[in-house]
Amino acid sequence: MKTVREGFPQDFLWGGATSAIQIEGGYDQDGKGLGSGDMVTAGSRNSRRRVTRTLEEGVYYPSHEAIDFYHRYKEDIALFAEMGFKIFRLSISWSRIFPTGEETEPNEEGLKFYDNVIGELRKYGIEPLVTLSHYELPFALSEKYNGWGSRKLIDLFVKYSEVLFNRYKDSVKYWITFNELNCLLKPYGTYIAGGMLSEDSDLFFNLEADSKQERLQAMHYQLVASAKTVISGRKINPDFHIGCMITYHTPYPYTCNPDDVMLAQEEDLINNLLCSDVQIRGEYSGQALRYFHDHKITLDVTEEDEALLKQGCVDYYTFSYYTPFTLSKDPSMETTSGNMSRGIKNPYLKTSDWGWQIDAQGLRWALNNIYHRYQIPMMIVENGLGAVDKIEADGSIQDDYRIEYFREHIKAMKESIKDGVDLIGYTPWGCIDLVSVSTGEMAKRYGMIYVDKHDDGSGTLERRRKKSFGWYKQVIESNGEDLT
Repeated sequence: MKTVREGFPQDFLWGGATSAIQIEGGYDQDGKGLGSGDMVTAGSRNSRRRVTRTLEEGVYYPSHEAIDFYHRYKEDIALFAEMGFKIFRLSISWSRIFPTGEETEPNEEGLKFYDNVIGELRKYGIEPLVTLSHYELPFALSEKYNGWGSRKLIDLFVKYSEVLFNRYKDSVKYWITFNELNCLLKPYGTYIAGGMLSEDSDLFFNLEADSKQERLQAMHYQLVASAKTVISGRKINPDFHIGCMITYHTPYPYTCNPDDVMLAQEEDLINNLLCSDVQIRGEYSGQALRYFHDHKITLDVTEEDEALLKQGCVDYYTFSYYTPFTLSKDPSMETTSGNMSRGIKNPYLKTSDWGWQIDAQGLRWALNNIYHRYQIPMMIVENGLGAVDKIEADGSIQDDYRIEYFREHIKAMKESIKDGVDLIGYTPWGCIDLVSVSTGEMAKRYGMIYVDKHDDGSGTLERRRKKSFGWYKQVIESNGEDLT
């Protein structure tokens, strides 16, 4: 009989996470094409970002320079190594490899950049965790095919993935196909996750548009592309570990009213689990089919698609966790926002500077719920606190609030491991300050490394260690035991 595991496994993968569009910059260098994220203007908590069809003079696009990882990756990776990272989650920019998505041959200069980044990680013994698509695709594919609204993108994506699999078959072990694939279940996913252009709006988050049919069709094409990519990757290197990535919101019923309880269950089964059911079990669940029926969604699904989904199941489950959501059938309840979603304000929880509610116990609930459904290895590949950081007179950044956030979430992870969850890694989001996808801000800082870059694009780009830097280093050195 197995015994209860105390503490983290000795080979636990501690690290951090980023995405290309939020850190790289170099948007027009060395043959890179325009990506979907390169067409998005800055915004704020009070003003939405815009998507422009051409680059407009005098308009600030945060991704064009971001934090200039393109030129500073050696400095940044050295800092990650100083913290003791075992793994680093990065994404590869599709438009840096295939500038329009349809070239016959990949852009060699783009590949050389990732050769250098992966080589630098390997120099320090850091495992690369590579996301193939993290809210980015060549903008030319948005213009020509309406992004993932077209089945055409499936084979273009597989071709791109195969180039990377072949190039890095001996240097990258861990892969993720699509970031937060279930984002397409929400209206804001139309452009951010699907690269689909709305005819009547240039809003980045077009919350007013009811495009369920379009978004869920795009989601299906991504699910098929993911499955084909998994199948192809295993042929190139059977030792690859290829995973899914889901944005997970722990669903709480606001009351014990059965209507609220059923609503919370529906939220979990559809918005949290629909995509992972397909990627892990190989088919749409009964609840998903009921959802399509009730919303009059008719998907273009072929027999070949169904066979591919069965064959191309992923090896492990990764997810982002920032906040839970409380749900009620009562339309008069006060709502609050979170990572790509909204819910009822929970009176028992604290709230971040950006209105996201904080609940470490919700992470333990999520880990147990997910693992005991699928029973495959799990990684938390995004988790963190966006906050306003202040530089003190002595130059230090005393981000004790971030340390407290991480401390409580790591405690919840330890409890879930005692519960029997096979948790293999943790990569907090924005281990270095980066551009916020939702608002385009730099002021919403997640990092343990401060970057001197501001919302208007000004700044020296100087890096400096926050208090959380040294704290996380001690956490990694002690394998999660020293949380003081």
